[in-house]
Amino acid sequence: MNRLIEYVKGQIWIFEYPIRFGGMDLFARTTIIRLNNGELVIHDPSSLDKDIKSEIDSLGVVKYIIAPGNYHHLFVTDFQEKYPSAETFICPGLERKRPDLKFDWILGEKPDARLGGTLEQALIQGTRFIWEVAFFHKPSKTLILVDLLENIGDNYQHKAGLWLQFWWKIIFRMWNNPKAAPEYQMGWGNKKFVKNGLNKILSWNAERVILAHGENIEKNVHSVLSTAWEKVLTA
Repeated sequence: MNRLIEYVKGQIWIFEYPIRFGGMDLFARTTIIRLNNGELVIHDPSSLDKDIKSEIDSLGVVKYIIAPGNYHHLFVTDFQEKYPSAETFICPGLERKRPDLKFDWILGEKPDARLGGTLEQALIQGTRFIWEVAFFHKPSKTLILVDLLENIGDNYQHKAGLWLQFWWKIIFRMWNNPKAAPEYQMGWGNKKFVKNGLNKILSWNAERVILAHGENIEKNVHSVLSTAWEKVLTA
């Protein structure tokens, strides 16, 4: 049985897998993007077993590996080992957090020319603890985020443990209420820079959002994002 889910026909696939973070059991999501020339981009790599690798290989050649956020780097080396000729792009800050991690490029405000025909990107300069580079798949108007939005609540497809429910319901008020990750809520850094980045994302007018944690957003995207980021956008 295939474990990759075709999210946008012939263009985007997603893969969900369990992780444990801060004592909580969560699920994360890897996104595989097929560029206009048929090459593949791995966004937010997962652990990689032979079955998943076989499914990915059936889609095309993996040319690029992207670690899009400061907390989304754990499995980059899994893909690097299996795809040694692929180039690795990392979020700014990971070169300090993971000095052991080999990479080719540090992501910025604009996409690499080889990706630009398919993808747009925006750098969100948060605190020293958390930065992120958001991606936008232009052909399908799909926004791809990791920590800038999380959507966990009653519609969560996976069993939410008591610890996760405690933090999301009681502490961060995020249950049934999509918000940026707790690390952002504790501090956004230079709000002027962050606001510029968030407004750039909103200007793309995405029709759907792929998230690393929680259920994807597939309606009222602009409203959901604006509400989640209201404190920064109105600062």
